[in-house]
Amino acid sequence: MSRIWETPGGIHPPANKRQSLSLPIDYPELPERLVVPLDQHGGRPCRACVEVGQQVLKGELIGVVDGPLGAAVHAPSSGTVTAIEPRPAGHLSGRPARCIEIAIDGLERWTSRQRVADYCQMSAPQLVDRIAQSGIAGLGGGGFPTATKLTTSGHPPIATLIVNATECEPYVTADESLMRERADEIIQGIDILAHIHGNRARMVIGIEQSKPEALAALRTACAKSAVEIVEIPRKYPSGGERQLIYALTGKQLPSGEIPANIGVLCINVATVYAIKRAVIDGEPLISRVVTVTGGACATQRNYQALIGTPIKHLLRHSGVNNNRLNQLIMGGSISGFKLPSDEVPVVKTSYCILAPDIDEFAPAPPERACIRCGRCAEVCPASLLPQQLLWHAKAANHQQLEEHNLFDCIECGACSYVCPSHIPLVDYYRAGKVHLDAARQVKSNAAQARQRFEFHQLRLARLEREQSLRRAARRSAAVPSNAPRAPVARLSSADIIADAQNRAASKQPTVEQTLDKLQRNISMLQNRLELAEQRLVAASDDTLNKQNSLRAAVEGARQKLQRAEQRLTEQAHG
Repeated sequence: MSRIWETPGGIHPPANKRQSLSLPIDYPELPERLVVPLDQHGGRPCRACVEVGQQVLKGELIGVVDGPLGAAVHAPSSGTVTAIEPRPAGHLSGRPARCIEIAIDGLERWTSRQRVADYCQMSAPQLVDRIAQSGIAGLGGGGFPTATKLTTSGHPPIATLIVNATECEPYVTADESLMRERADEIIQGIDILAHIHGNRARMVIGIEQSKPEALAALRTACAKSAVEIVEIPRKYPSGGERQLIYALTGKQLPSGEIPANIGVLCINVATVYAIKRAVIDGEPLISRVVTVTGGACATQRNYQALIGTPIKHLLRHSGVNNNRLNQLIMGGSISGFKLPSDEVPVVKTSYCILAPDIDEFAPAPPERACIRCGRCAEVCPASLLPQQLLWHAKAANHQQLEEHNLFDCIECGACSYVCPSHIPLVDYYRAGKVHLDAARQVKSNAAQARQRFEFHQLRLARLEREQSLRRAARRSAAVPSNAPRAPVARLSSADIIADAQNRAASKQPTVEQTLDKLQRNISMLQNRLELAEQRLVAASDDTLNKQNSLRAAVEGARQKLQRAEQRLTEQAHG
């Protein structure tokens, strides 16, 4: 039996999983329209490669990746593109996201699919490229592009491949239902990952002991496989990446490092299933299993929902009672977040929609002052100091947030769960991460601009000195041969560089002020663009003329922002 290392912290909240496991996975009827966000993964948002009015087939590429990090987006069903514009999206920020709306024709006409009979005949780069083209991202909630995660060049060979099947979050049963009903396909997906890494890695499925039916199904499926199943005691959050790696291997993942740096690859079980469907069946990621549960639902179960399905469609299918509905939460009861409306669509990271009634989720008591009890530190699975992080997040002390490893926080919500003062600690940490990221980006942009400016000044100084020497040489050549010639001053490269650096240093404050002014202007224009997009979303019920006017305002704000960014680039390059 494999050894289990005990992870620090953690809590034991009520599981509340039986409600949604009494029925098998269901396929809801098609909605009238799908709203597919172009930003539902880590990295840059996709760029739409279709136009309004265009006919699309199921599985057809509709969003392409611009940049090294991202995941493609495909049409979940056949139909007609009716809009490409900002819409409400299920995101912590609550901001609208650029989406592609598709009016479904109900025919479910597929684009051409390339099935693979024997993936062992394909090389690792070919398989990774196929996974990338299928738009697969982490389905456990992180949304990191899977193809990027599988590309381990520059890292040690993968010694341990961990499949995260813990699903420790209360109410959530999407992965458990998947393991119960489709264990054979999950094992196939694990074998594909093993083949990509040369069949040298130890393959481990980490699953909580509280899932006997899923355990039995997996054991039957991998009876003739080298996959190892390791049972973990039930505790929240046992499914955090760092926590699971330590529990199964005893290896501590250093702060700021990725698992590949210590020879470990950790992938969610639903992502493994999607890899099997992409490689063997030729299906891109266009649907996922979603748990719909809560006391306001007449039927609580798991659905194989198309990406882009409006939440209200699934709730209607589950017989939601709006009179009893307290709030809508995407994710589990602890780490999830409130949805702005039921118009939000299902995305790749939507593993649960929680519709509780007032008996399940009473209104949160008012926040009170911290009493310094230390419970938050006791339950933190990352061994952080939540109390200090709270102070520094409130004060926007970026340096202290860095030193206290804010980004090691996995936002599990265990600290908020046990806080007797009802402080929403995780909300402060999330806001702190956003501000810290913005400060890092500003600092990075300023450093790059300064470096480009200094190189530009060096180039100008060199050209000026060369021209000065040529002019002196021409004047010397014009003097009669019998006249005494003044010696031509020769400057060394070190003298030229030192003089140029002195000139650049003397002018630096003026340039920094100019760049800072442009940055402030860009921030102002970004705010205007966001406001214009929000007004457009809010005007969905207004007249067509008003909507067209608001669309024009959005486009005008976007063009002004692009021109300002171009001016900043030109200024930075001199």
